Amino acid sequence: MKVLVIEDEQKIAHLVTEGLEARGFSVTQCADGQLGYELALQQQHQVIVLDIMLPNRDGLDILGSIRAQKIATPVILLTARNELGDRIKGLELGADDYLPKPFFVEELVARIQAVLRRVEGVQEHILTVGELKLDCISRKASCYGHSVDLTSREFSLLEYLMRSPEQIFTRGQILEHVWGYDFDPCTNVVDVCIKRIRAKIRAIDNQGKTSGAIQSVRGTGYRLIPR
Repeated sequence: MKVLVIEDEQKIAHLVTEGLEARGFSVTQCADGQLGYELALQQQHQVIVLDIMLPNRDGLDILGSIRAQKIATPVILLTARNELGDRIKGLELGADDYLPKPFFVEELVARIQAVLRRVEGVQEHILTVGELKLDCISRKASCYGHSVDLTSREFSLLEYLMRSPEQIFTRGQILEHVWGYDFDPCTNVVDVCIKRIRAKIRAIDNQGKTSGAIQSVRGTGYRLIPR
């Protein structure tokens, strides 16, 4: 689970990052509002923890801008305890929850989990990484809004990679998950299947923007890189 923490108070940022990582979260932390906004645009995180008072760009401005661009990543605002107006405005702009300072990391974790439970019923069957989109119910794939005709096996392999962007999977892991086989060092079915997926995406993406999204990791396997 990837969490983006945009917080400039060093002590709070350290405690949150350390606490979330201790509970198995992968955390990206930044202290600058503009940089935080740019990271949020990449849509590589499942949750954004966003402070309101930030240098260069405040949290409410960041929130309003990402919602205006139809980015639905859940956002939990960190607010001063007495700033009721900011909390109300944040919710109106599309925040999913808020947490007044000071707070315990355990409460933040609980709120993150609660927000994810609320949204996953709507979002869990739709996977989006870069310009690639999978609907896991209809079993349809698209790139830049154009349909990608995948076989059942190709769809399952791409879904497996898209559920954990940037994570490296060995050929053995892919073979076991997608084909249900124990690893056979003599088989190249994983490589052949990925080659076919790449070719189908490339046929649609003639500008080459996402054709390298499935990245080969030398001597290990593959990972999906957001574009």
